[in-house]
Amino acid sequence: MGDVTGFLKFDRELPARRPVPVRVRDWKEVYEPFEAEAASRQGARCMDCGIPFCHEGCPLGNLIPEWNDLVYRDDWSEAIERLHATNNFPEFTGRLCPAPCEGACVLGINADPVAIERIEYEIIERAWSEGWVEAVRPSAPTGKRVAVVGSGPAGLAAAQQLCRAGHTVVVYERAERPGGLLRYGIPEFKMEKSVLDRRLAQLEAEGVEFRCGVSVGAPSPTVGRAVADGATVVPSADLVADYDAVVLAGGATLPRDLPVPGRGLDGIHRAMDYLKPSNMVQEGTLPASPITAEGKHVVIIGGGDTGADCLGTAHRQGALSVHQLEIMPEPPLTRPGDNPWPTWPLILRTSSALEEGGERIFSVTTDEFVDDGSGAVAGLRGHEVEVTTGADGRPSFTPVDGSEFELPCQLVLLAMGFLGAEPDGVVADLGLELDARGSVAADGDWSTNVDSVFVCGDMTRGQSLIVWAIAEGRSAAAAVDRHLMGQTSLPAPIAPGELALR
Repeated sequence: MGDVTGFLKFDRELPARRPVPVRVRDWKEVYEPFEAEAASRQGARCMDCGIPFCHEGCPLGNLIPEWNDLVYRDDWSEAIERLHATNNFPEFTGRLCPAPCEGACVLGINADPVAIERIEYEIIERAWSEGWVEAVRPSAPTGKRVAVVGSGPAGLAAAQQLCRAGHTVVVYERAERPGGLLRYGIPEFKMEKSVLDRRLAQLEAEGVEFRCGVSVGAPSPTVGRAVADGATVVPSADLVADYDAVVLAGGATLPRDLPVPGRGLDGIHRAMDYLKPSNMVQEGTLPASPITAEGKHVVIIGGGDTGADCLGTAHRQGALSVHQLEIMPEPPLTRPGDNPWPTWPLILRTSSALEEGGERIFSVTTDEFVDDGSGAVAGLRGHEVEVTTGADGRPSFTPVDGSEFELPCQLVLLAMGFLGAEPDGVVADLGLELDARGSVAADGDWSTNVDSVFVCGDMTRGQSLIVWAIAEGRSAAAAVDRHLMGQTSLPAPIAPGELALR
């Protein structure tokens, strides 16, 4: 490393967030610019640790110490070469990944870890501004045709890798525009869609074709808002017949519901039914959202990232109040004894949306929704719970006597995660086998039980991180290339179902 004592000289630094009163009036990303000198200092903090556990923390196997050192040495052009060697879309992970690499940073044993994610962000943004991100065309076409179903991070990664290998790649997306949850689930204040669009333009320049508003197999009625109005339906069997290989990257889009009394009242919505039209308004493809928090008391059920996305959106729409409910207890501020380094630290985190307002309530569950007399929700009744862990490691929840409460609300957003792949549509059409978790089963080379049909991302892993999706897309692409050509030079970061120490 360039400065072997940098970790002793410099503290962890991150860019400041824009003032709350300012940023809630717009939909721009929340962070202020970060000076190149500050990024260099963070690169200097990377230790000559011998065994870089950050590699183990990152599913992509990013060459983190290498590009940290290159940033410290002000060699940004080489830094992006090393970053792009393992990650197709560092501008996505640099904004949206929870950074398991930082949880595994050796410096994090007894100090604040290196700001790895921010260095990644600075490298790719410098690369875009300098014109270093260019289309990479294959040296020769193979004559093979591959269909990729789904244009989220897994599908995009698979498509780009396969196109660069020389195959003709067509991406099918049932929504109006490509990007999956990157476009319709992630709000502008976390990632402006111009960031996505410039990368999609690169893929198109490389030869990837996008066919949007096309559903492979009849779409599920439970996720209708994920499908473009008037979407064309392509029979699944036709796709398999027309292409040499098919990669399924449709995500884990079956939402978890809350079957309690009053669930059918107006004003209770799944998170994605709320986030998608809001994002469409911001990109100018919808004049106004049919679901808005303006002038309403809002309750969000679910304390994860999707709940935080709903929270920040509700602030910007002008909610009167927001409560975010979580059934699990409040995490500690520091690692507990049974959560040692380099495992992912299960500690309390505060999102930028929570910094903007709202109240987070832990260890509670919902009993019923209250009718306002006209068929719309007026309130939520619930109680506190105590959590115990059984011998199988699964939690159980016991009601706390006398802890009943009621919250007024005119809008309830269900952000409790996803159960797995949609069992109808392409899954039913092709007779794909599912595993015990409701995900599409994959064998050791990302194959399904149907010949020449492969699967990757959340559709087989279950609801997970963007960095896992990209890693699986890259790995599945290598498997498809080997299937078509007998060998491959494409990298394969992980194997199906791999559960490393993260």
